[in-house]
Amino acid sequence: MKLTEFEIKSNELIARDVYEMTLEGDASDITRAGQFVNIKTEGLFLRRPISVCDVEGDLLTIVYKVVGKGTQKLSEMREGKLNVLTGLGNGYDLEKAGDSPVLIGGGVGVPPLYLAAKRLGGKCKVLLGFNESADAFYVDKFEALGAQVKVATVDGSLGTKGYVTDLIDFEPSYFYACGPYPMLNAVSKRLNFKGEVSMEERMGCGFGACMGCTIETKSGFRRVCKEGPVFCAEEIIWKN
Repeated sequence: MKLTEFEIKSNELIARDVYEMTLEGDASDITRAGQFVNIKTEGLFLRRPISVCDVEGDLLTIVYKVVGKGTQKLSEMREGKLNVLTGLGNGYDLEKAGDSPVLIGGGVGVPPLYLAAKRLGGKCKVLLGFNESADAFYVDKFEALGAQVKVATVDGSLGTKGYVTDLIDFEPSYFYACGPYPMLNAVSKRLNFKGEVSMEERMGCGFGACMGCTIETKSGFRRVCKEGPVFCAEEIIWKN
């Protein structure tokens, strides 16, 4: 974990209420896809945890959705500096991928999978789920990596009508997933092979001190920000 000052290089709207922000600074603590950063926003006490979408040298890319005061403030920033805690979370273990991995993302759970696909050299299938076409983003970027991409939208306005689980008609060597709890629950119950899920929980501190993001696993209670956010899917005690 490292406290670093980043400079905002760009901050653009890429889908409905979804922004892509590029920051420049010391990103050396970010080593694995699936890690996150914790950003301080002026006037608010708690930092905002946001998944790492991409990292290349000193350039860090995050993709976030405006859902409250913190992300609203971020969306209005076009220049300036941000106080950022980097290197948080464990990230995905891409060495388990095998020869035919699949990445499954829903909504704002999509961004961390981009770096995973990039690290896998695009040799993967990518399944993306959104509510409507207006919510979709990064489809073309995954395709540019060479990944096989399929999209599902609830209203059928883009790709297959339905949920991302409706796109699963094959058996991959391993899966990596990120998205809302109901999606992760459904994916884990649908797939009878091993994989990893990145859990979304409200975080207070972001580094394991407050215990506010604890979830129940077969190995006991675990903190999403410290022992996670990535867990083996079979370890989670899923609740309906």
